[in-house]
Amino acid sequence: MTKHNSCPKCQNQELLATEYQGETIDVCRGCGGLWFENMEVNRLIEEVNDGPVGECFSERFGDWIADTELACPECDEHMTRHHLLENFHVEIDVCRQCNGSWIDKEELEAVEKSPVLKETLDHLNQKISWKTYLFQMLTAMPVEYNIKPQSKPWVNWSLIAINILIFLTYAANDSSMHYVLDNYAMVANEVSHGEKLYTLLTATFLHGGPMHLAGNMYFLFVVGDNIEDVLGHKKYLMLYLLCGLGASLISMVAHIGSTIPALGASGAIAGLFGIYLVWFRNASLTFMFFFYQRKLSAAWFFAIWLGFNLVGALSGAMGVDYAAHIGGFVIGLGIGLATKEKVWKANPLVRLINSEFAQIKRT
Repeated sequence: MTKHNSCPKCQNQELLATEYQGETIDVCRGCGGLWFENMEVNRLIEEVNDGPVGECFSERFGDWIADTELACPECDEHMTRHHLLENFHVEIDVCRQCNGSWIDKEELEAVEKSPVLKETLDHLNQKISWKTYLFQMLTAMPVEYNIKPQSKPWVNWSLIAINILIFLTYAANDSSMHYVLDNYAMVANEVSHGEKLYTLLTATFLHGGPMHLAGNMYFLFVVGDNIEDVLGHKKYLMLYLLCGLGASLISMVAHIGSTIPALGASGAIAGLFGIYLVWFRNASLTFMFFFYQRKLSAAWFFAIWLGFNLVGALSGAMGVDYAAHIGGFVIGLGIGLATKEKVWKANPLVRLINSEFAQIKRT
């Protein structure tokens, strides 16, 4: 390999020409930093993203941070430090004299994903509008701002369809409703005595009314697609069923001896809430404070949701299975925390968007 100028970080370490993604770039064998000459960084981004990205990223780096003492490997001028993007504050060093860019080894992944990072952050940082306000005023349901899934959430859509179809088979007829509740809803007293154990799962596909169904299916629609996207179809289905089964077991223990039927997908969905909170902490959901709407972080949104459930459980309010909600949420939190690093490693965009470098605007 041909030797080039010295590394601006190591100073006494020469840069070596290396082939990377179809481009010849200069690499420091000491610190692993990379020097991109004029326009090389744009060609790299286009190569990694399978074609033109429509922007010259070396001319659209984020805000200037400071002048540095680092000498440009090409012209020896002092370089300036910039954020990679306006809303992604990885710091890179740029020579404005020769338009070269110095990228530290750990910054390379973010540089390569600049186009999708910019697109995703622009989406996450959208301001609420009259459309989101009107939607939440009419439905009392939040609007989500999160990473757009890269794959079709077939399992999530299927779960929603199955829940709706099952409800339609019995909802219009009282005798059908009673039959379903008697045979497929979970009764804690029965299950605790080893009877109808299958209802721990079947109960999660039943709903007591159209509003109960609509609320659960909307939240499943909101959080399920992102979780399925990062896990894959089979693992997502297994996770959903596990959360539902776990929530039913906790409900049974909390209401042991009760003869009141318990039903609904909310325990399983609460499990997804806990997972979503851990894996997608920079997502935002809108919340209505009377007539004032604002975006909240996933942590704040689900903290408020959990608070309502804790108050309901402690006050002994009837009609809602708070134990299933809280139990499912705790199960989801545990699963999310235990698997976060593995999931983020397999999904670099999710990891980058949820890193401290991503600047999320909620005002």
